[in-house]
Amino acid sequence: MLVIKKIYEEHKQDVFLYLVSLTKDASLSEDLVSETFLSAIKSIHRFKGQSTIKTWLFSIARNKWYEYLRKEKSMDSLDDLTYYYFASELNLENDVIHKDIYNKIILLLEGESKRTKDIVLMRIEGYSYLEISQKYTISESSARVIDYRAKKKIKDILTKEGVIHE
Repeated sequence: MLVIKKIYEEHKQDVFLYLVSLTKDASLSEDLVSETFLSAIKSIHRFKGQSTIKTWLFSIARNKWYEYLRKEKSMDSLDDLTYYYFASELNLENDVIHKDIYNKIILLLEGESKRTKDIVLMRIEGYSYLEISQKYTISESSARVIDYRAKKKIKDILTKEGVIHE
């Protein structure tokens, strides 16, 4: 139990700030921090050290936020989840993504292989890398790399075309 307390004390502020950057709501973020650490306590036995504790906690936090969005049904469609998924990756400065940017992201995603597109869409929908790896019989690391490379490729193209700025 001491390990959990230490992890909580060391990372609660980082997890909170990460969630605020996603939710833009401090009160909601506080609730999600609690849910994140409860989930982490329940699943600490599955942490294999393939990433840092902080990265692992951020992943849990993001999934808790996606769960919240699905439960609240404030997101009517995959379009909304796609926006939030790429907005955090692309560091979009405003909360409103232009329809043409969203359309460009979808077009670029359509140009990827079926597996890559499916993996990114599964992440957008809140699936864990473990669930993705089981579906595609690949390692969790491979699922992470495929998702990362697809997002990076899309970000690089949008930057090169001047659609977004770093």
